[in-house]
Amino acid sequence: MLRLFTVVSLWLLLSSLGGNFQLKKTDVRSTMEEMLAYHVEYKEFSPMLVRRSLKIYIEQFDYSKTYLLANEVQPYLGVQDRQLNGIVQNYASAQFPDYEALNQTIQQSITRARQCRQEIEQELIAQDIETTFLVEEPYSNYAGSGEELKKRIKEQLVTILVLEKQSSKGSTWTPLQRQKLFDLWERRFARMENPYLPSAGLTEHYLSLHLLRAFSKSLDAHTSYFSPEEAHEMRTSLEKRFEGIGVVLKEGVDGVTIHNMIKGAPAERCGQISRGDLLIEIDGQFVEGAPYEEVLKRLQGPPGGKIQLGLRSFQTGKTYQVNLKREKIVMQEERVSYSSEPYGEGIIGKLTLPSFYESGEGMSCEEDLKVALRALRAQGPLQGLVLDMRESSEGFLTQAVKVSGLFMTSGIVVISKYAHGITQYLRDLDGKSYYSGPLVVLTSRGSASAAEIVAQALQDYGTALVVGDDRTYGKGTIQYQTVTDPKATNFFKVTIGRYYTVSGRTTQIDGVKADIVVPTVYSVLPIGERYLEFPLRSDRIPSAYVDPLSDIDARSKPWFQKNYLPHLQKKLSVWTQMLPQLQLNSQYRLAQNKDYVAFLKVLEQKKQGKPTAKENWGVEDLQMAEAVNIVKDMATLKPKAAAEVALLLKAS
Repeated sequence: MLRLFTVVSLWLLLSSLGGNFQLKKTDVRSTMEEMLAYHVEYKEFSPMLVRRSLKIYIEQFDYSKTYLLANEVQPYLGVQDRQLNGIVQNYASAQFPDYEALNQTIQQSITRARQCRQEIEQELIAQDIETTFLVEEPYSNYAGSGEELKKRIKEQLVTILVLEKQSSKGSTWTPLQRQKLFDLWERRFARMENPYLPSAGLTEHYLSLHLLRAFSKSLDAHTSYFSPEEAHEMRTSLEKRFEGIGVVLKEGVDGVTIHNMIKGAPAERCGQISRGDLLIEIDGQFVEGAPYEEVLKRLQGPPGGKIQLGLRSFQTGKTYQVNLKREKIVMQEERVSYSSEPYGEGIIGKLTLPSFYESGEGMSCEEDLKVALRALRAQGPLQGLVLDMRESSEGFLTQAVKVSGLFMTSGIVVISKYAHGITQYLRDLDGKSYYSGPLVVLTSRGSASAAEIVAQALQDYGTALVVGDDRTYGKGTIQYQTVTDPKATNFFKVTIGRYYTVSGRTTQIDGVKADIVVPTVYSVLPIGERYLEFPLRSDRIPSAYVDPLSDIDARSKPWFQKNYLPHLQKKLSVWTQMLPQLQLNSQYRLAQNKDYVAFLKVLEQKKQGKPTAKENWGVEDLQMAEAVNIVKDMATLKPKAAAEVALLLKAS
């Protein structure tokens, strides 16, 4: 239930965003028509999409079902066909009276919720309650009465209090502390609620923003509309760079504190700031206790500009000042990392790929992986490799192709199928494999999108085995986005096609199935495309191990025939031949590993919704340890498998 509200207030300090950007109702239709023109499946705003969008509009406001009553949402969730057709007609003329009426109902629910919270908070402030009650998931249905709704709001506030007390090091909580906590949460509630309330000059903007979010999401699970601020955050995540001083902030009961610092950024380099320090001044202006939005606004400024911060030390209570300069920052901790361990006369390399990133300045995960491979080889002969993509869930399609190309010679990596039957082949062309030994791709149910392309492509070609959860996330669709376009003024991503790997398989819905199952913490969670609303269906196309070159023009085809086709990656079977033995070895090891047995027991308890024992299986990365063991088995069994293949070839 708290998922909507416990938005961790962590912000990278960026330059000024958004400006005076304001949407009009006429922008809703024009933007939607642009997205519909791109969309792989839907080309017009239909009654079906209206029905979806009404549900989404309600849920994007009241995900926790602690505002609206069942009788308030029923007219919109059970809307009749005639009314749906009328809404489509209104859309054509950029009129949205039904959504405006829904917005008025939402406004009334906000007033009601605020009154309830005020009454309940006073009760909880006056008399602290002793309970471990927690509401961790949203309610399944809307409240049937005002009394039931009030009960849910109280459960919500009690959960907030309990969680804060559990995370606090103090043994007792005074009424003043409880008051400050609820004041903090009222500010957080207000950030979500205020955009739905009448606002000077911004009412039409927020209505249009909510409409675009609901309409775009009605097309499929991955089509979305973004505000300029959201777009900037997404761009930072994709490019791993931004302009600022490199602090991550958290809003707490005492004010805005330093939650973390970006490694190598100005704030970290100055050597004076510590996590937990309270921000009290910005350029000589007192900000202790100021609204969070005001603090963020004061921190923004021009690239290269200077800023003076006044802080109070979390450890000593003393105040101090630091002078910093905004600069371009690369998020090093979110880039490729590597390590190794000795094996035989060489090493086993371990590569961690958190996402598929690239910037306009030559930084990319492909280049970082090349650097890491060179560094590992400098340590000794590379006997095996683990590519860890358990946490990778976003990134550029082009980088997925290039990363796959590091572990194959040449060939088709992705087949993209767009609207109107248009098909595009994305290929690795360089004819060179940067590593061709024992390779395990480590995945989880959280591995999605570009990570799934790499995992399935290498599995298709037989150059790697996939190890981890039984399947990955299951996102097999392609999005066009305007977020990284420096000239864009409207920010969205829209699903324009489906992708398939060389086998003709898509990861949509089913994901990439593991060759050897080694469960992660995600294995019992309802994670994946199949759990989302309105996912696109899955299908299959013919394989393309023999590249047809059907999308290559006549002038370019001779070059491909001479320089590309002779180096196509062959489909290998050396690892799949030894797979039964590798599976048996892994199952035996896991069954004998006491830490892993304890880990699996806790996972089963979580799956059944039972209280779990203390997670005491040690600090070792159990999945990575087993992945390394599998690589060692591959390295040991490979000479034997190669000899058997040679005998078979000789006999034939």
